[in-house]
Amino acid sequence: MTDKEPVKMCVIGSTIWIFIIFIIITNGAPGNCLQQTSSGKNSDSAQSNSVFDDSLSRNGQNPDGTPKTGPYFDLAASKNVTALLGKTTYLNCRVKNLGNKTSVALQVSWVRHRDIHLLTIGRYTYTSDQRFRAVHNVHSDDWTLQIKFPQLRDSGIYECQVSTTPHMSHFVHLSVVEPTTEILGGPDLYIDHGSTINLTCIVLNSPEPPAYIFWNHNDAIISYDSGRGGVSVMTEKGETTTSFLLVQHAMPSDSGQYTCNPSNAQPKSITVHVLNGEYPAAMQHGGQAKQPRLYSLLLCLCLLLY
Repeated sequence: MTDKEPVKMCVIGSTIWIFIIFIIITNGAPGNCLQQTSSGKNSDSAQSNSVFDDSLSRNGQNPDGTPKTGPYFDLAASKNVTALLGKTTYLNCRVKNLGNKTSVALQVSWVRHRDIHLLTIGRYTYTSDQRFRAVHNVHSDDWTLQIKFPQLRDSGIYECQVSTTPHMSHFVHLSVVEPTTEILGGPDLYIDHGSTINLTCIVLNSPEPPAYIFWNHNDAIISYDSGRGGVSVMTEKGETTTSFLLVQHAMPSDSGQYTCNPSNAQPKSITVHVLNGEYPAAMQHGGQAKQPRLYSLLLCLCLLLY
């Protein structure tokens, strides 16, 4: 090794250190490298939350909480629907900021998922089934699908579409239900003379209570103010509606068919028998049928003993 080689090595080493210091000053300390790696992970986390951010945009907010400028669905006014069989119902889809995204006019459509059938586009109806109709008022955010005389087969998913690129969708589920009527204790009820006839009628599967419930006796509407007296009714309305009919001091003339007739369901009947101290005819026949058999058994037993 010559005398110049140590000097050369020193110069090279100094140059390397100067280069390292330059890199540190330019790009930051090694801790910043960790920060960059961490930020990379944060970006993946943000991407995994994209569904959450999208759900915020559907309610009118961007991920940062600022108001949404493009169209979005107002979920509070676009809910699932339970409809009564045969009673006109409406599926609503409220779209906010529909005209604030592009200069191109956006359209709102309704599609039935059961058969992928296009029902409406904008304010126009595109189906031969006259029970369906598009309803929209000018300057309104509501795009409504009207269904007249809904049937059980109409139950299912209906899609509200906005013609963005790609298109936006909101799904509304329709459930068509048929209320049913029941009278407890039927089909026949036996009441002692002078006791109280207590009939209970229940209306099931009704999303809204019936407007009224009539009680009939032998096809005539029962009058609670009649001269007979002692006749009263009490009705409790709710998800399940119950009506109680009370007829005090029952008489033979109170016998017959009683019918519960709700406004939104099929009627149901029960036959009341007011007994005047005797058994019903059916029970009497049953007893008479059993007596000869009992006598025959006793006769056979006597013959065996003797």
